[in-house]
Amino acid sequence: MALFHVRMDVDIPLDLDPGLRTQTLAKEKAYSQDLQRQGKWVHIWRIAGKYSNVSIFDVESPDELHDLLWNLPLFPYMTIDIMPLAKHPSSIK
Repeated sequence: MALFHVRMDVDIPLDLDPGLRTQTLAKEKAYSQDLQRQGKWVHIWRIAGKYSNVSIFDVESPDELHDLLWNLPLFPYMTIDIMPLAKHPSSIK
């Protein structure tokens, strides 16, 4: 498995149809919670004061992460930064 630190900044257009916005947000929540239940989306933290989050993903490969992110319903409205993580030699875990 490979760990990735992912920051997602969301910028939904203000003129997006309210019905489409509601539907997209519901799909996003269901999809992200399913990935959390599967153990692929290990952690998610909101960045205070922003429509952004910092998450940790535990996936088989960069390709799997790519596919998971591209399937996020909010993906078209996101700027995403990804950092691959490696075990620190001083970690006791």
